[in-house]
Amino acid sequence: MTSLADHLDKGASLGRDEPCLTLDDTSLTYGEALDLSCAVARALHRSGVQPGDKVGILSANDAVAYVCVFGIARRGAVWCPINPRNEADENRDLLDLMDCSCLIFQSRFAPLVERIVAALPTLTLLVCLDAELDIAVSFENWLAAAAADPIGPALAAPPDDIAVIMGTSGTTGRPKGVMLTARNFEVRSAMTLWGYPFEGRPVFLAISPLTHATGMFCLPMLSLGAQIVVMPKADLTVFLRLIERHRVTHSFLPPTLIYMLLQHEGLAAADLSSLQCIIYGSAPISTTRLEEALTTIGPVMGQVYGQSESPNMTMLSPRDHFDTDGTVARSRLTSAGRPGPLTTLAIMDGQGRLLDRGERGEIVVRGPGVSPGYYKSPEATAEASRFGWHHTGDIGYLDEEGFLFIVDRAKDMIITGGFNVYSVEVEQALMTHPAVRDCAVVGMPDDKWGERVTAVVVLQPGTEATTAEMIEYMKRRIGSVKAPKEIVVWSDLPRSLMNKVLKTDVRARMTAAG
Repeated sequence: MTSLADHLDKGASLGRDEPCLTLDDTSLTYGEALDLSCAVARALHRSGVQPGDKVGILSANDAVAYVCVFGIARRGAVWCPINPRNEADENRDLLDLMDCSCLIFQSRFAPLVERIVAALPTLTLLVCLDAELDIAVSFENWLAAAAADPIGPALAAPPDDIAVIMGTSGTTGRPKGVMLTARNFEVRSAMTLWGYPFEGRPVFLAISPLTHATGMFCLPMLSLGAQIVVMPKADLTVFLRLIERHRVTHSFLPPTLIYMLLQHEGLAAADLSSLQCIIYGSAPISTTRLEEALTTIGPVMGQVYGQSESPNMTMLSPRDHFDTDGTVARSRLTSAGRPGPLTTLAIMDGQGRLLDRGERGEIVVRGPGVSPGYYKSPEATAEASRFGWHHTGDIGYLDEEGFLFIVDRAKDMIITGGFNVYSVEVEQALMTHPAVRDCAVVGMPDDKWGERVTAVVVLQPGTEATTAEMIEYMKRRIGSVKAPKEIVVWSDLPRSLMNKVLKTDVRARMTAAG
């Protein structure tokens, strides 16, 4: 494959009249999705978008918005997924960093677009998917204007051309753009098809954001001619109903949704017999809840460990969750699985020495699935690729069977509900509160969220602020995902002789306090 559009084209070759993307009671067939992607490519061409230009999509889960991804690829442009849950400033910074010249968006996000567009001089083309707006051309009129233009097959771009730039925040809170090539996605698709069970034509239920892992898992599904059932928002009652209605075979869920599903009143009565694999990942999972899922949902759980920079580094297939006698392999449930055949994974010390089985160190990886680096950030690229390996920032070890166990994170990153939150970014926002003198943010274990963002604050002398008020302040400033779910007030923070906050001591004291 040389383009993301090849995944759609492969699926269409298996049957143009088969359902491709289904939203509510409406389905696009593979032929309709392919034709629509060509129309998007024509419109991009007429609008002056050149191969290699950056095109952002700002949308909740939506079938037409997802088809635009393949139109962007067919034009040879670069897809820049924009998370609608981000605050306006963060999305402005990402669009600026990525040099986006075009933004395709839903009308519900028009107020956000209006706030940021004036600060983005390179953003010259705005297209609204579902409304007539003063600030943008409507999607329908945009396509119609280019309807008569000729369009050839998908551009035969070299497989190492950049296909996607994924926005991610660095530990300083500044955004970075992870560059991914068509070859990266080809490898990811191959790894997915190798690592999990597939029988017949899949039906994939997209409940999580298509801007994240779910959208990437759709690509190998499409190459098998799968039906992608799109959910605009996460609703587990609807999720269970759609599994029965469409005989869903696959889905991707972060642990938080799995925990909520296990507690759902409709789970016991739901018909889940069509399921072949529920892929889970993006955050640590409780082994107690995982074992419950293997019994309640079924022996269909399959883990993935990866990053934007290197997806699908290891996988724990459904069969790996069980011993040869059919009993649950409890000791393996804390594992992230084993590397696939297209990935080389190792454990490295700080001097670049590869460690033996059982020794703990940083998890490093190399292979054709690894990102070539960060957009316009050679320093960050060089730092992440020291000694010729991609450095994950995670600490772990490999057992004698080659299973990976993640024991810690070298960076102060918090994974809550499947989303990455960086403590420094939260601390910077919290320090803008007029009553806060000092603070430290850590991740604490949480049965629902995997980790909860927890803040310890030292107040300014003579000031008062309730924890509830500070939490609401943070939600307004950086959004509910990154805002602390718990804030406690201390008189001082533990510090080293170098005056650095000892976050290990903070966590220990928080744990002791219960």
